[in-house]
Amino acid sequence: MTYRLESRSVEALRGLDMEIEGPGFFAIMGRSGSGKTTLLHLLGALDKPDSGTIEVAGTRVHELDEKGAVTYRRRTVGVVFQGFNLIPTMTAVQNVELPGLLAGEDPSSIRPRAMELLDSLGLADRASHRPESMSGGEQQRVAICRALLAGPPVLLADEPTGNLDSRTSEQLWQLLARVAQEHETTVAMVTHEPEAAAHCQRVFLVHDGRCVDAFDTGGMNASGVAARAGRALG
Repeated sequence: MTYRLESRSVEALRGLDMEIEGPGFFAIMGRSGSGKTTLLHLLGALDKPDSGTIEVAGTRVHELDEKGAVTYRRRTVGVVFQGFNLIPTMTAVQNVELPGLLAGEDPSSIRPRAMELLDSLGLADRASHRPESMSGGEQQRVAICRALLAGPPVLLADEPTGNLDSRTSEQLWQLLARVAQEHETTVAMVTHEPEAAAHCQRVFLVHDGRCVDAFDTGGMNASGVAARAGRALG
């Protein structure tokens, strides 16, 4: 995957080869500029690769046209961003319902699903609140509910705790692990934090646009993950 930056080309990914077998909670870990966010955007059909193949849950993502990419994002992948991206004038439940409404679903069938998701993540009592009256952790949980509304087999999370304090981050990592288990979802989280990766069952290390190592955490703590990453990333 190559980008144009002013008068030069920047190769964000170069021959990256990776296979994630879900469901489960997985980390894509690397330093800033390593290509991990570009990879997430390709998996989510937010960008199109220059070459190579991408297959997610049986869909050959690299072959999708614009219409196919929209359908894929609605049905196959949910995406959670660092910045929450909630609509400020909408309540929590309205934010969760939004993807279903945009897809043309019957509003009467969407509300029960949205409320069930909010309840499962401990937000039933915040359903009528707008983002401005919720904490950062609550807003990110609403964003996760929104991403799960269509019941996608894959959830992509791009540095989901980047705007949260350490205590709330810890709670969110535990929550994503629970989502992977209870919803039988493949959760792929981009992160540069060993503390985050330690909550995942498997870690993929990305450096200079390539996957240079992958390992099962097997109960590793953050120090163990950091040591393994340090050896691989240099």
